[in-house]
Amino acid sequence: MGIPIKILIVEDEMIIAANISLQLSKLGYKISGIVSKGEEVLSSIKEDIPDIILLDIQLKGKLDGIEAAKLVNEKYSIPIIFLTSNTDDTYFNRAKAVKPYAFISKPFKKLDLQHALELAVNRMMSEDKLLAINGKANDLPIILSDRIFVRCNEKMVKIIIKDIYYIEADRNYCRIFSKDKDYLIVMTLKDIDKKLPNEHFLRIHRSYIVNLFHIDEVAGSHVVISKKVVPLSKILRADLLKRIQTI
Repeated sequence: MGIPIKILIVEDEMIIAANISLQLSKLGYKISGIVSKGEEVLSSIKEDIPDIILLDIQLKGKLDGIEAAKLVNEKYSIPIIFLTSNTDDTYFNRAKAVKPYAFISKPFKKLDLQHALELAVNRMMSEDKLLAINGKANDLPIILSDRIFVRCNEKMVKIIIKDIYYIEADRNYCRIFSKDKDYLIVMTLKDIDKKLPNEHFLRIHRSYIVNLFHIDEVAGSHVVISKKVVPLSKILRADLLKRIQTI
């Protein structure tokens, strides 16, 4: 079984939000959260990063859906599907500038929702290069700002970056040790180090990269992460201590 696609619902009419949540659950999606204001979107994402955001354009409060989408785009690469009952050109042109993956007009049917989400997922697969030119899954991992897609048992599965504990070199491969599981990927430690977000990770040894937020102990020649001892280079120890002070 693959990891279900997680969706954040941003809708200020709670009856509609509850109905959408029910329909999505029946379709096999997971709900990462339901919020009613644009101002709450970023905090919800920080708690649980969704794969797709269903965002009502006409939200009550200081931020409408379009303004909330702009804030999301500044920090994350999360696909947005707008929900709207307003077909006014001004709204549409403002919304179009945010580059959403789709629009769903209210009132909508379950099939409208299903098709929009399926199209969004297909586009995500294409844009993240999860499919090679010949249509087969690529063995190389896809590293985004907040997640990594890796090949596992004939599928591409998602690893949330904040859940990664550390990464160990294994010749031309790397082994990712995460909260739930470990994964072997076709990429050198040097190459993955270039692509990982700097605010989370630091190379502390020629064979190890660690997630700074998961370090429990720092000793003279090693660190401890989730009860695992990870070697620490003496040369890189000063860099590690300096970085720890800034997080």
